[in-house]
Amino acid sequence: MADVETTPEPEPQPEPETMHGALVQRTGGDVVLFPTRDDYCAVVEVLRGDGYDMILDVTAVDYLLHPGRALPEGVQRERFEVVTMLMSHERRERVRLRVQVPASDPRLPTLFNLFPGAEAAEREVFDMFGIVFDDHPDMTRILMPEDWDGHPLRKDYPVGRIPVEFKGAPGPR
Repeated sequence: MADVETTPEPEPQPEPETMHGALVQRTGGDVVLFPTRDDYCAVVEVLRGDGYDMILDVTAVDYLLHPGRALPEGVQRERFEVVTMLMSHERRERVRLRVQVPASDPRLPTLFNLFPGAEAAEREVFDMFGIVFDDHPDMTRILMPEDWDGHPLRKDYPVGRIPVEFKGAPGPR
């Protein structure tokens, strides 16, 4: 009688970790949440109730040139990512939220009603990346002139040159 080799059953994959409905990734001691656009404000509101009492930053990343970046399984890659950092003073902990924002509809709800300190940072993200924060009290440019065309931190923004003339320097030859 020949011995029949059996292949071992694959070990079941553990369920992905979630916190308040958002996928969790732990990187170097940091807790990173990946809420959907629809869940963004609700997750931040629950975190505020959990003691995350300060918003440290709201910024964005344009992944136009890096579409294959690593994300947890189940997170749909989009061109833009809004990154929000919250802090709990009581527990001395930080949590980072990374929200995928599609180029076809670059919008996200504002956090102004939960954290009024988000106002200027959201305006910077709008100004530099063109991501609109719905229901923001003053969604206008903050760094560039009001009549500026485009959003300078987008990877497809044309880089140009502005000629500089120095006082007393000889003119063009």
